[in-house]
Amino acid sequence: MRIQKRVAVIGAGSMGSQTMWRLAARGAEVIGYDRYAPGHDRGAAGGESRMFRAVHLGDARYTPLLKLADGLWEQLQAETSRSLRRRSGCLVMGETASRDMQLLLSASAAHGLDHEVLDHDALARRYPQHRLAAGHTAILDRQGSIIRPEASIQAAAGRAEQLGARLHRYTPVREIVPAAGGGVQIVTDHGTDHVDAAVVTVGPWINTLLPDLPRTVEVRRVICSWHLPTRHDWCAGGAPAFLRGTPHDCFGIPSPDGISVKLGLSFRYHASVPEPERLDRTVRPEELNVFHELISELMPDLNPDPIRTSAYMEGYTNPPGSPSGYPLVGHLPGEDDIIVMAGFSGSGFKFSPAMGEIGADLALDGTTKHPIDFLAPAGAGAA
Repeated sequence: MRIQKRVAVIGAGSMGSQTMWRLAARGAEVIGYDRYAPGHDRGAAGGESRMFRAVHLGDARYTPLLKLADGLWEQLQAETSRSLRRRSGCLVMGETASRDMQLLLSASAAHGLDHEVLDHDALARRYPQHRLAAGHTAILDRQGSIIRPEASIQAAAGRAEQLGARLHRYTPVREIVPAAGGGVQIVTDHGTDHVDAAVVTVGPWINTLLPDLPRTVEVRRVICSWHLPTRHDWCAGGAPAFLRGTPHDCFGIPSPDGISVKLGLSFRYHASVPEPERLDRTVRPEELNVFHELISELMPDLNPDPIRTSAYMEGYTNPPGSPSGYPLVGHLPGEDDIIVMAGFSGSGFKFSPAMGEIGADLALDGTTKHPIDFLAPAGAGAA
């Protein structure tokens, strides 16, 4: 008979809430901790909408993880009876000859993913909201969807609690200490808990809690803006989310209510955040110039003056595309009972249920059958 394990999940956000759900579903005794509460707007999961894509640009090795996440998104919706995402499709636009676009095509074909290539004329007929530059192509990922992040985090955490998990809200963890003889001590302002294993998913606060990671997670300030269309049919027919590759490096998501369009930018536009608790949440007029330029060139039927702006935080291990630009997923080097998940940048939310399943595997079994060697904190095989 399998002995029930006591597992701490530190940080109940994008990855932590899903990890709590998957652990509780497998009968673990789950204790969660969050410095705020599930669905808060101080980390990386705010802004009402995120996108799911069947292929992660930059590395085809993510594709099996996205397939796993896709099924778990459906399962979470079914278990909670909540509408957490809409199958909108996702338009990916970029230079036809670029590595990212070629990867998208090859991975879609290799994995039998439902997609369609749209040239300039086809895009103009189907999605006149968008302008396509010469030498660029659009690919419609029909499995793409729009996810409600705050609702998803609350749904996963709530389902975990229904299954028996306990969550300490507004309880920052101050220290994680390997215990003599095995297990981990979790230190908070209210005392110390002893658990068999700990999964650390604290997002922008990872460097404070685990300062000796193999790679530093750089925290960046991310700006999003919301714009009203100037034509009434911009969002007609369930307009898809969209992503623009280099040189534009931006994304957009029609709001769930169909009223506005959320726009965001890539890594190179994000300022460094020295201290997560001191995030500058004020967006200044001059910071909106790049949005004005992108709208004028690519989406002229959007009003360039936003109706709303917000600032969030994301963690990067290194700029995307660099050899070490992958998130850290696996056991903390030298510690069999501490699992870390960090540095997912702006693209990790879509596979968060898969990370929850993998976190549960590592905490309960010490290993996972899912392909994460390329994400391991100390290199291949460390997971």
